[in-house]
Amino acid sequence: MEAKTEQLIKTLTQMKGTSGHEGRIREFMRNELTPLVDRIEQDGLGGIFGVRDSKEEDAPRIMIAAHMDEVGFMVTNITPNGMFKVSPLGGWNPYVVSAQRFTLLTRNGDYPIISSSIPPHLLRAAGGQQAAVKVTDILFDAGFTSHEEALEYGCRPGDTIVPDVETIWTANKKRMISKSWDNRYGCTVVLEALKAVKDETLPNTLIAGANVQEEVGLRGTGPSVTKFNPDLFFAVDCSAADDINGSKETFGHLDQGFLLRILDPGMVTLPRMKEFLEDTALTHNIPFQYFVSQGGTDAGKAHLMNQGVPSAVIGVCARYIHTHQTMFSIKDYEAAREMVIQTIRALDRSTVNTILDGRTN
Repeated sequence: MEAKTEQLIKTLTQMKGTSGHEGRIREFMRNELTPLVDRIEQDGLGGIFGVRDSKEEDAPRIMIAAHMDEVGFMVTNITPNGMFKVSPLGGWNPYVVSAQRFTLLTRNGDYPIISSSIPPHLLRAAGGQQAAVKVTDILFDAGFTSHEEALEYGCRPGDTIVPDVETIWTANKKRMISKSWDNRYGCTVVLEALKAVKDETLPNTLIAGANVQEEVGLRGTGPSVTKFNPDLFFAVDCSAADDINGSKETFGHLDQGFLLRILDPGMVTLPRMKEFLEDTALTHNIPFQYFVSQGGTDAGKAHLMNQGVPSAVIGVCARYIHTHQTMFSIKDYEAAREMVIQTIRALDRSTVNTILDGRTN
């Protein structure tokens, strides 16, 4: 991996921004996108996209969208003794939340904070058993001594909390460990793909960037797809790997290439779209794996917008997503990056018409 890719991954995964509070990532994306596109446009909820206008008449409009938000929490109440009650932003397994380091983002700055847990010593009276855990039962502790002191430091309901994690390599330098690869993967691959085609004449008008509020119900996709009215939509997103038990019959295996999603609860990938992705990957010797998901992406919302927008996902898998510590494969990322680049290059009007309705001209 090139040093600039490593640094971009580390920068984006270590940045902090959960659903509805993506401002830091948006400004980073704005700065990085600006020299790579003709103009920057932002929708009303905060999704940001760079547009490269084609010089060809009747060029198709192609939209490639990451999402900027990571899973986190929102402060809903400050207790009399200065603790914080929260609601989750995005899906969390409640059993991985306790006793972890987080960052509390406030109007006055960022503060270290940890999630509460019950030590075994205090469980002895209950026979060492703990009742079923709900995220909303877990308190967060920034060390404040009272409600009033928390307010003095600028803390308010509506503040957000995200994991505090350093992005690192595994020993073999084949994989990385970070937070928020879902979906700073998408932000990274959008920027690197745009850099790769920066000096090329494209056969399409390319709209590439990142939506907001994906983790709380694909909310940012509707405004952006309405605004840009693409012919085709591609989500670039990270999905859950299911490979730790060694079964080859599960979906999502590290080091096996990008994910070609064929089905999830919100979308069936159209046959001609699937065939286009298969043909492109095979033509360029890009490793891929078919993927059936139990969760959705922005493509599930996009394909129902306007009069229907054929959509697909060029994804990667990672272990332990929606937690503090995610593990992902550099080989998979490089395959996905190449697939996004080749997809951009391939989508001329004739190819898009074939995907849309079988026409060849």
